[in-house]
Amino acid sequence: MLSRVADSLYWINRYVERAENLSRFVEVSEAMALDCPPGSAEPWLPLIDASGDRELFDALYPSGSPDDVVQFLVKAADNPNSIVNCIAIARENARQIREVITTEMWEQINGMYWTLQDDNDGFWDLPPQEQLREIRRSCQLFYGITDATLSRDLSWQFSRLGRLIERADKTTRILDVKYFLLLPSPDEVGGVLDELQWISLLRSAGAYQMFRQARQQAIEPKAVAAFLLLNPIFPRSVRYCLERINETLGILRGSAVPGEPDDLECLAGLTLARWSYTRIDDLIAGGLHESIDALQSDLNRLHSLIEERYFVASNAEPLDTHPACALA
Repeated sequence: MLSRVADSLYWINRYVERAENLSRFVEVSEAMALDCPPGSAEPWLPLIDASGDRELFDALYPSGSPDDVVQFLVKAADNPNSIVNCIAIARENARQIREVITTEMWEQINGMYWTLQDDNDGFWDLPPQEQLREIRRSCQLFYGITDATLSRDLSWQFSRLGRLIERADKTTRILDVKYFLLLPSPDEVGGVLDELQWISLLRSAGAYQMFRQARQQAIEPKAVAAFLLLNPIFPRSVRYCLERINETLGILRGSAVPGEPDDLECLAGLTLARWSYTRIDDLIAGGLHESIDALQSDLNRLHSLIEERYFVASNAEPLDTHPACALA
């Protein structure tokens, strides 16, 4: 597989996953804003922190109004991580490797791109909730088409790897915002919060129904954090993502000669072990923000090591595959 092809597959899925997460974040905040005082920034500004673009937002929108937040996250041309730009970048990556992805994948992402163009008045005239719902469903449809039409070769593995790393990152960010920004005092962690905020957090992660099925008791901050971080079977939990990331990296390594593990293998294994054999009480006692911050650093380093090994042409290692899987 060419390193540029692997790189494009990885980033297509990262950007589609990013757009889907942002659409859900904003969609939930739109609904939550109905229960807040008019003009309140409470359900909005934390989304900027969750996206990691607070400095850029403050520079572009000094007033920081709710409308500014929505514009910045959904359509702002100056925000490289806005939903519209994420889909545009994903489409450009897909266009460059059309011979690798399936026709159905291309048609879906190309259709998403044209739907979000400024001259599509039929879409942008819809109520905001319907716009966001359509974006979210379109991204989810792309996942389904990818899983239903793409052979389980190296192309699918790199696609899954990008999606999982982005998903783990966004889950930790939205949870960190809730604990660190809304509960800034360590003495208050685990205290009673308005249940609506925690329901909105679960919905932002697409986790509300599965959480209620797993736990019939009252919604508590500690239980929510445990579900989003440590649940082994919920597909958006950090632990689940780390398990699949480690599994995917093992497949990409293929039949490499056994020996001393390299930096990528060590980091992936140690990160998975750290988050598989810990308890939520220990994480909170040691500082949940600090634990999440360390995990985000590990995910960033993991991405850098993946990029160094597989995507930088001068350093990319040949992948063990067979002609049916070769993408050149």
